[in-house]
Amino acid sequence: MALALVLAGCDGGLFNRRSASPTGLLGAQNRQDPALSGNGHLLATVIEQAGGASVVLQEQPGGQVIGLRHLRGHQPQSSPALSWNGRYVAAILQQGPNRVAMVEDRATGNLIRLPLPGASVPIRLSLAPDGRRIALELVEGGSSRVQVFDLGGQLEPDQPGGLAVLGGGAAPSETNR
Repeated sequence: MALALVLAGCDGGLFNRRSASPTGLLGAQNRQDPALSGNGHLLATVIEQAGGASVVLQEQPGGQVIGLRHLRGHQPQSSPALSWNGRYVAAILQQGPNRVAMVEDRATGNLIRLPLPGASVPIRLSLAPDGRRIALELVEGGSSRVQVFDLGGQLEPDQPGGLAVLGGGAAPSETNR
């Protein structure tokens, strides 16, 4: 009971609450699907804008927007996920008539498009903190299932205490697996 009273107190009690929106560019638009990096320094959200739904990556707590080179121009986007330091950003996006799951390596600029079996459509994803495994919820023929992909042969681990990547990394390339 006492804990409930403390938590219900003014200004969030023990919690320091604040808006995730940066000043200026994005304001307090329709934001959804939040994902924090393991170390809490980066936040990915989906923002509804005139051109469609886009994943936006921000530093925390400052709110500075960090560009994602491979996700531009492919909308709508959904289900963002981040590795421990935010080196790897995974999302589901639209490429032509298809929804695809991709992982961007912000340190190298590489992009991995996950090979989906049959006519599977990705709905949601979850990235392991080290970035080397990803689980996808897939729908095919009206049935849902979950499939886990091992990316260990393509990605090095993003471990706690590893190198934080702030910029866009090296020149981009795309890898199909």
